[in-house]
Amino acid sequence: MLHPTAEAHRGGMVLCSVLTEWVSALADLVLEQHCAGCGGLDGPLCAACREVVDRGPWRCPARFGCPPVWAAGAYTGRGRAVLLAFKNGGYRALAEPLSRGLAAAVRAAAPTAERISLVPVPGRRSAVRKRGYDPVRTVGAAAAVRLRAQGVAARVVCPLRYSRPTRDQVGLGAAARWANLSGAMRARWPGKSPAVGDAVVVVDDVLTTGATLAEAARALTAAGIRVAGAAVVAERLCHVVTDPSQTATAGPARSPPGGAPHAMCREIQKSRWKTVPDNRAISG
Repeated sequence: MLHPTAEAHRGGMVLCSVLTEWVSALADLVLEQHCAGCGGLDGPLCAACREVVDRGPWRCPARFGCPPVWAAGAYTGRGRAVLLAFKNGGYRALAEPLSRGLAAAVRAAAPTAERISLVPVPGRRSAVRKRGYDPVRTVGAAAAVRLRAQGVAARVVCPLRYSRPTRDQVGLGAAARWANLSGAMRARWPGKSPAVGDAVVVVDDVLTTGATLAEAARALTAAGIRVAGAAVVAERLCHVVTDPSQTATAGPARSPPGGAPHAMCREIQKSRWKTVPDNRAISG
């Protein structure tokens, strides 16, 4: 028989756990009543904001070291608000509407493939622990469900791992992003390598400089896995130079609708070509 004090302590812990779950469920209910894009009452995402996040797919301007990348929407305005709510606001219900555009982008990256393996860029362990879920893997799984409903044999495969600690990319400049991720990933395909006709498409949430997708593609290629392309939920709109010969004639940054270029875009345009520790020239 437990001591009365121990019983009271255990009872208090159970009550605390129940209350925590109740508060969490109530918070989810309140969140889902509001649109994550505009704050309206038609949640989790109103029809107008669905159109904003599903403006694609379009082929993104080439980034150094990246496979061909397709984007579902632009990382600006309401599209940015929706993605941040999904990533950092605990708004998991947004995986379903966001998966619509991502599925279309994946299909654009491998238009004739009968079988597609979606490879999500892995989240940093600390970030996944803090959020309680992996946003890229979650929306990737939802996109695979949509593709299967369209008759495509789609699945999510997670062969990528970080081989060393990395910093959060947020707030880093173009060169720092590349240095942060250069050689940071390794890949090990579960079971046999992808079969002939099985297209491998890397998926991520946001495309900025291309450093993350380039490193993912490098790691997969080093493991003998051919990458057909990549797909992202949103692209940060900016002009990216991919050839040193273009530096004298490169055009201005592409501005997001209704606003000036993001600071990262200005940095990419200003510095254009930089060198990272392994002597690779990069653009963004």
